[in-house]
Amino acid sequence: MDLNTVTEVISPAEPGQWRPGDAWLGGGTVLFAEPRPHLSRLLDLTGAGWPALTLRDDVLEIAATCTIAELAGSGYEIARQCCQAFLASFKIWNVATVGGNLCAALPAGPMISLGAALDGICLVLGPDGAREVPVAEFVTGDGVTVLSEGELLRSIRVSEETLSQPFAIRQGSLHTHGRSGVLLIGRRAGNGFVLTVTAATKRPYVLRFPHMPSAEVIQIALTERIPIDAYMSDIHGLPAWRRHLTRLYAEEIRQELAA
Repeated sequence: MDLNTVTEVISPAEPGQWRPGDAWLGGGTVLFAEPRPHLSRLLDLTGAGWPALTLRDDVLEIAATCTIAELAGSGYEIARQCCQAFLASFKIWNVATVGGNLCAALPAGPMISLGAALDGICLVLGPDGAREVPVAEFVTGDGVTVLSEGELLRSIRVSEETLSQPFAIRQGSLHTHGRSGVLLIGRRAGNGFVLTVTAATKRPYVLRFPHMPSAEVIQIALTERIPIDAYMSDIHGLPAWRRHLTRLYAEEIRQELAA
């Protein structure tokens, strides 16, 4: 879709250039998806030249401008499977960015699921300097993030150790090629167990257990730690259906990782 109110594109862009009427431009797959008459200028982050993936001191830094295709080809199986949750064409994979998926803050965003499940840390740049925010806290609601006016997401950092831990993923959609209605990721962390619930809920929920929980314990945790009104209700699934699949998939993941 044309953004016919935009009169200028700045490339490369920097945090200090932002002014009212601006929008940060990554891949643009979300930005150009609907009319945005309040915009007059785009700040192109792809021209900044940030390396897509940087491994340093056993920490993987994923640039916000890293494309889905680049992340899928990184060699990390959990990343590849989350990228496949897009159910998108190769055209989208080669344009859409990791940062754009997080900043759009759609509950079904699989990069939100990946970052939250791996205890990822967001590096946020803005007029007042830099700050760090856990991915699990970056998205606060349907389409809502912690970003303040003029701030941008620079990168996400995850540890190699976390990337290498055993994991299991379950995804549910109303249609074979539909948007995720439920996406759960379980991870063995030493003797412990971490379960991340996304897509079904308006924001990520990360449940941690010091040891592998029993079926009863995990179901109680899902009830106590995720409010009923946290589940999404839209054309991609009703809350009761999402809650049912969340419970079902949680037990499947528990059994798989306990084996």
